[in-house]
Amino acid sequence: MIQRFILLALALAFAATAEAADSASNAPGAVPGSDPGKGQKIAAEVCAACHNPDGNSAIAQNPKLAGQHAAYLYKQLRNFHTADGKTPERVNAIMNGMVAGLSDQDMKNVAAFYSSQTLKPEQAKSKDFELAQKLYRGGDATRGLPACAGCHGATGAGIPDEYPRIGGQFAEYSEAQLKAFRNGERSNDPNRMMRLVAARLSDAEIKALADYLAGVR
Repeated sequence: MIQRFILLALALAFAATAEAADSASNAPGAVPGSDPGKGQKIAAEVCAACHNPDGNSAIAQNPKLAGQHAAYLYKQLRNFHTADGKTPERVNAIMNGMVAGLSDQDMKNVAAFYSSQTLKPEQAKSKDFELAQKLYRGGDATRGLPACAGCHGATGAGIPDEYPRIGGQFAEYSEAQLKAFRNGERSNDPNRMMRLVAARLSDAEIKALADYLAGVR
């Protein structure tokens, strides 16, 4: 009787794990064939020191990964990865080294795991967000500057498979990435979209937008 109970419990646990993995693979923005359970083990060994075990980094230089679209995370990991000795599409000495030993399947699994975690969002430090809110929601037609919300949504949640979640991110990290796009230091944006947008922004506008993004929900 006890043996039958143990076997039943194991079967139910396996079914629940399989169902969770299947749900993760079929959710919007998911990466087909990914396994968040396996991704959790890799994340604990490779990523947790900088991004924390649940993807909610405590250091502003290291982005929060929790709740980010898996397809976006997978793309970034592939862009950091060096193949055949070529220069990676996204250059960062630390990240290039961290992903060097990951297989394509490993990257899919890690992306699925962090995507399944709950984001602990940051807060805006300034209450003077009129400029940022105007740019985020409406852009500036006189400069050919599109509204950020057009791609990332009113709440900064992004669009799975296309645009990342940016709401609740560290202001310092968002500011650094916008400047990197503007300066051409980061160039892994499809069709140069972010580089074209950032090129039209001043330092003050970038700083205001980055702070606004930390608090947008």
